[in-house]
Amino acid sequence: MAVDGLSPEDETGKLTWQQVIARYQHPSISRSLWQVINTLLPYFALWFLMVLSLRVSYWLTLLLAIPAAGFMIRTFILFHDCGHGSFFESKRANTALGIFTGLLTFTPYYTWTHAHAVHHATVADLDRRGVGDVWTLTVKEYQDLPGWKKLVYRFTRNPLIMFTIGSLSVFLIGHRFAKRGASRRERSSVAWTNLALLAIISLLSLIIGLKAFILIQLPIMFLGTSVGVWLFYVQHQFEGTYWARHNQWDYLTAALKGSSFYKLPGVLQWFTGNIGFHHIHHVSPRIPNYLLENCHNAHPLFRQVKPLTLLSSLRSLRLRLWDEEAQKLVGYAELKKIIW
Repeated sequence: MAVDGLSPEDETGKLTWQQVIARYQHPSISRSLWQVINTLLPYFALWFLMVLSLRVSYWLTLLLAIPAAGFMIRTFILFHDCGHGSFFESKRANTALGIFTGLLTFTPYYTWTHAHAVHHATVADLDRRGVGDVWTLTVKEYQDLPGWKKLVYRFTRNPLIMFTIGSLSVFLIGHRFAKRGASRRERSSVAWTNLALLAIISLLSLIIGLKAFILIQLPIMFLGTSVGVWLFYVQHQFEGTYWARHNQWDYLTAALKGSSFYKLPGVLQWFTGNIGFHHIHHVSPRIPNYLLENCHNAHPLFRQVKPLTLLSSLRSLRLRLWDEEAQKLVGYAELKKIIW
């Protein structure tokens, strides 16, 4: 299967991209366990230090919240891999760690896993939007909206809302309710997650006090969810991305052109669990996060994907709508030109 503008041929002609992908779909138990250790232990240690810091200065608590949020993001990557069944060979091990890390990130495991699977199956498909993705309208759809719905769309897509109270509310409020039409297992996942969180928060409140818990957890959640939602946003909302109607949609093209290669500095790449190699993740979600970079480097087809840098990714903030005629994302300023 070829991708527009990208050659599927291997430099040596010996391995196809499918064969390369297959090589990296097997997790290493030692590397997975090491990620659990170097992610969860520092997170718990920082949380404990934040408890102690409340006796010194809340400014120190807020300072510690920055690395703690980084480890929370990394915890979510472990949760994410478990949901794909890519972190351990064992389904039970993936489920157990997934449920546990889901509690740490306030996310019901089965509910999120289902929605995310739908996202992978429908990414960049204009006719199958709406599950596990960022609300995105075409220019025509936006133009046909009544005035109040346009305001709602503008409000929810505003970066000052989306990456602050919007992202926080998704994890603190949105994940507390099952979606309409959810399966029994998904509804149970939400209910049991809520009960477990209530028990954990109640226990911690008895030990350190409810106020202390909020003063510690809220800034961690605010920073972690803000960066997390930004990562999810920029993985598919960027200049040069790909969208198509279902009858023209292609899985490989959606993966390699509709998912970004977000080239981050080493420290940020580590904290985000290599999720910047999102094009590889969408080609095969069965590849564990610690093998994504290796897979990217193993075939020229993957290396042809143009990287998105921190600086260039900021231009994504102005993008709001998909222009079907121009085949690109546009901002409201460009919308005026289209209308006139």
